[in-house]
Amino acid sequence: MKLHTEEAPLLDAIDRRILAELQADGRITNVELARRAGISAPPCLRRVRRLEEAGVIRGYHADSDPQRLGWEITFFAIVGLESQKEAVLSGFEQMVAAWPEVRECHMIRGGGDFLLKLVARDTAHENQLTQKLTGAPTVSRVQTLQTIRTSRLLSGVPL
Repeated sequence: MKLHTEEAPLLDAIDRRILAELQADGRITNVELARRAGISAPPCLRRVRRLEEAGVIRGYHADSDPQRLGWEITFFAIVGLESQKEAVLSGFEQMVAAWPEVRECHMIRGGGDFLLKLVARDTAHENQLTQKLTGAPTVSRVQTLQTIRTSRLLSGVPL
């Protein structure tokens, strides 16, 4: 497997198959992964390790159900800041990184500075988080959007 020196590595069909299988089932055994990729186990393991070292595979995790764990509400917040100076942007990112309820933080363009995905135990908790956001230093506006239903939630990317 040959990797570019840039961010995106060159991936062959076998690498893509390995990634697709791991995205679908991160607990698959190397032997089964190799079988599905059409190669033997040792080179399959070497390919997986190279993909990990190149940062293509960022990690493995369990996909837990928030509601079964008491997190009844998932909502998004579009956050506008008073300034787009790097110190302000970085400070905001550092602040929300410390909040366990913030599950994703994306710097965005058009309509705000950041898009956050948050979870809350109930409506009162959602209101507390919204107040915490609106009262944070350098935050000028917050728009929240509560999810009603999630009909598609895929990890990874199309391969």
